[in-house]
Amino acid sequence: MDTTIDLKQVADLSPFELKDFLIKTASRKCECYMLNAGRGNPNFLATEPRYGFLRFLEFALAESERSFSYMPEGVGGFPDKEEIERRFDIFTDGRMGQPGIAFIRNAVSYVRDQLGLPAGEFIYEMSEGILGCMYPVPDRMLRLSEKIVAQYIRKEMIASEPFTGGFDLFAVEGGTAAMSYIFTTLKENKLLRPGDSIALGMPIFSPYIDIPKLHDYDLKEVAINADRDRGWQYPDKELDKLLDPSVKAFFLVNPSNPPSVRMSDKSLRHLGEIVKKRPDLIILTDDVYGTFADNFTSIFAVCPQNTILVYSFSKYFGATGWRLGVIATHEDNILDRAIAALPEESLKELDQRYTSISTDPRHMKFIDRLVADSRTVALNHTAGLSTPAQVQMVLLALFALMDEAEAYKTAMKRVIRRRKAALYRHVPVRPTQSPEDVDYYHVLDMEVLGRQMYEQAFIDWLIAKLKPNEFLFALAEKAQVVLLPEAGFGDPHHAARVSLANLKETDYARIGCSLYDLMQDYYEEYKKSGKEAGTAE
Repeated sequence: MDTTIDLKQVADLSPFELKDFLIKTASRKCECYMLNAGRGNPNFLATEPRYGFLRFLEFALAESERSFSYMPEGVGGFPDKEEIERRFDIFTDGRMGQPGIAFIRNAVSYVRDQLGLPAGEFIYEMSEGILGCMYPVPDRMLRLSEKIVAQYIRKEMIASEPFTGGFDLFAVEGGTAAMSYIFTTLKENKLLRPGDSIALGMPIFSPYIDIPKLHDYDLKEVAINADRDRGWQYPDKELDKLLDPSVKAFFLVNPSNPPSVRMSDKSLRHLGEIVKKRPDLIILTDDVYGTFADNFTSIFAVCPQNTILVYSFSKYFGATGWRLGVIATHEDNILDRAIAALPEESLKELDQRYTSISTDPRHMKFIDRLVADSRTVALNHTAGLSTPAQVQMVLLALFALMDEAEAYKTAMKRVIRRRKAALYRHVPVRPTQSPEDVDYYHVLDMEVLGRQMYEQAFIDWLIAKLKPNEFLFALAEKAQVVLLPEAGFGDPHHAARVSLANLKETDYARIGCSLYDLMQDYYEEYKKSGKEAGTAE
């Protein structure tokens, strides 16, 4: 392996920082041959709603110029709401056949006929929003946009699960912003205090491990460990750790990252029973990969009053650069009730925090406190995701809502599952597959793979020999392949996360061959060591 890398020095880096060292090692011989399957940025995207964005922008610009038609200097104004629906029909009638025109016509029809929202108001909101000429009003999310995206969340996260009441949405700059805002507001509103314990569903997206340790929060972490030998499901005994009243919150990614496995229906029901015994338990579920799963049900659907839902549009629609996400909370939730039950001294402190933006700060919802805290309260009047970004979010949501045959979803699943098959195409190993597997990522575990190819004595030797991240650097140096360490996500095994989203199918076949070749090299070293077949001392 690369002797210039001090493994001890990089052992504590997050997977995403370690990646830079792996890339440096892999690209040393020839950068053009490097395969970086470390990051989860997909190489596919939804084109139709992007064409729709383009056509809506053209319409909005025509509306803008219409209000300043007497000025030839390229000056426009705000769209005019009066008769905007009629002008939209004329605009689209004259451009039939252009990519995106049929989509936005169908979108307007769907909003009017299926969602029962006024078409003219929707067209106006989209036109004003796409021009970016006004601050977001309301600042949490544009009015009709919230209703439309809520329908998408209900379809994808709740599906047929019984669900009473409504929920509120806050449009944010992707899942990362959602994480940051939630941690801040939980702390500022005394729902999590320094020294409190929170449970993390392991393995998990590494920032969920790193953020609580910061001095800003100083939280204790309790691991709820998924069992790799049980398909990465949480055993009941692990979930039962949540019965401990000292555990204030449970944070998890579902489907998981990196194993990319959805929580089983059995575990969802068990968690629901735990919440009945722990009605004060706060749950944060990050469900960004839920749209790739078969028959997905979010914890938000099972425990709505206890759960904060985070969803990002980035992976499913190939929109990581757009930074589109939402936070959802049930209209009747334990967060609001917990804040109301705080001691008077704490309530007075929070009154002072929010008094500049509310005449009745004690009755501010948790989700509206998130909005304020996202802009350090004082800048609450300019909070909110940019309006052009909200328009693109709405068009993505409508694209999925109108796809009743789920053709796009089927295509996305087919792409990533073919890539998983390619990973094993030329190696004497076959991966296990369960109904809970989502396959956006895949865990390559040296021990699990080795059991299928070699004797146990070799596996024991290999696990004892390998230093943390050693095989990743060996793979980068020998084969110019970059994967992320599983250990950085809270899994102690010698394993790696491979993203099945960002390379060509043939590249995954090469990655599988490279890993097999590396295992063969280790096996040859093992045989030369004299420890095989009982020859060891």
